[in-house]
Amino acid sequence: MADFLTTINGYIWSNSLIYLCLAAGLYFSIRSRFVQIRQVPEMVRLLLRGQKSAAGVSSFQALAMSLSGRVGTGNIAGVATAIAFGGPGALFWMWVVAFLGASTSFVECTLGQVYKTRDRLTGEYRGGPAYYFSTAMAHTKAAPLFKVYGVLFAAVTVLACGLLMPSVQANSMAAAMHQAWGVQEWAVALGAVIVLAFVIIGGVKRIAAFASVVVPFMAVVYILLALVIVFANASQLPDTFALIMRSAVGADAAFGAIIGAAVMWGVKRGVYSNEAGQGTGPHAAAAAEVSHPAKQGLVQAFAVYIDTLFICTATGFLILSTGAYRVFEGESASGAVLSDGGMLPSDVVVGPAYAQHAVDTLWGGFGSSFVAVSLGFFCLTTIIAYYYMADTNLRFLIGKYAPVQVPVIRGTVGSNTTLVLQALILVSVAMGAVSTASDAWTLGDIGVGLMAWLNILGILIIQQPAFKALRDYERQKKAGKDPVFDPKELGIVNATFWETYEPQSEREKASVSS
Repeated sequence: MADFLTTINGYIWSNSLIYLCLAAGLYFSIRSRFVQIRQVPEMVRLLLRGQKSAAGVSSFQALAMSLSGRVGTGNIAGVATAIAFGGPGALFWMWVVAFLGASTSFVECTLGQVYKTRDRLTGEYRGGPAYYFSTAMAHTKAAPLFKVYGVLFAAVTVLACGLLMPSVQANSMAAAMHQAWGVQEWAVALGAVIVLAFVIIGGVKRIAAFASVVVPFMAVVYILLALVIVFANASQLPDTFALIMRSAVGADAAFGAIIGAAVMWGVKRGVYSNEAGQGTGPHAAAAAEVSHPAKQGLVQAFAVYIDTLFICTATGFLILSTGAYRVFEGESASGAVLSDGGMLPSDVVVGPAYAQHAVDTLWGGFGSSFVAVSLGFFCLTTIIAYYYMADTNLRFLIGKYAPVQVPVIRGTVGSNTTLVLQALILVSVAMGAVSTASDAWTLGDIGVGLMAWLNILGILIIQQPAFKALRDYERQKKAGKDPVFDPKELGIVNATFWETYEPQSEREKASVSS
């Protein structure tokens, strides 16, 4: 079975997907006139000035929900894996895919807002690729095809977020805690299942509240500590940066033979970490209370920067500047060692242990515990975000059969399927914690790759409303207005939520602002 899954993963993550991610990001960057550069000040302003309502969360909470999905094991174990199998140059290609992917994230998340809907049962905003694929082209002859495409994406997302991807987070969390404290993997699995069971039953508001507190705090603490260690090795920074750049283009003799692997692992782990183009970000974006879809597009584009340019870079420099790395030939830990930083014991397994030993170079014995705690929070919030995405797509699939109340009531199609999903994700966590790292990562990569293929190809076809929204937003801002979205004025059809939407009054905003 392991060999079969590896073969499937090889087909999904072929060079074609790597080129698709890069080409789509470049195309969206050019078409948006590099919105990811021009609008950085506006991105920061928006994430600090959002509002929430009874139906939607604030921009900051939506950002936190999105980051809870983006910031996980990919930021620590994923970076270590990319360096181990792609060389230091993989970090450069993570930067490239983040920079280009920010424009992709803008497009997909703006579309998520344009075609969002209000959940008929909870009153909360829902949206994502399944919603915009099935809605955007509903007025054309291609409507039946895109309806099926939306159903296909929803089914793949339930499978990926409910079963395949949680196992990676649980596996890395268990590995880090075992390395730090000798805790058995089954004990980590049990603890994670108990915590997750409490949170996921509470719905989107509890998820948003949990993520808005935990994710920003842990991300800031992790970045600050990583920077302290990096600056303690400041004399190594010029050489570290030079090593990254030489390795990225094959100019370093030690890594010349794996230039292709550097690109492959940099893009693969970059997409796994920042999720730009994967289709996960639009789910959180759609949940936000905003007056214009482009607002969430900009906020979520900035989330890509936070994830990769801040957190992944902190991990990369932490590992490389302290010499806590080892690079293998053949993209496997069983291959010949091409380069050894000299600070890892010979028996260290590729993964979070790289970062743990890196922190230990400055504070002996502290590194393992700190990384284990960081991963614990990052992975738990990521799994919670996965559940929200899986639940959103499950509700899309079962439609009118969704449960009448939350928590679920037994005896209906909707309630039974929701129970199955909740059980599925908890089982995935338990099994992932006790499985091998290679098996867990293979499952996760399959889930990410399938979603990325479907989402990127789809948004390349239905992209137009996102750019209409961007131009409209910038026009209104230039006129000194707080932009308000009117799809009819822009010739955008099927955006039924916005056709009757009335922005909150200032008094309403104040009463519910966070």
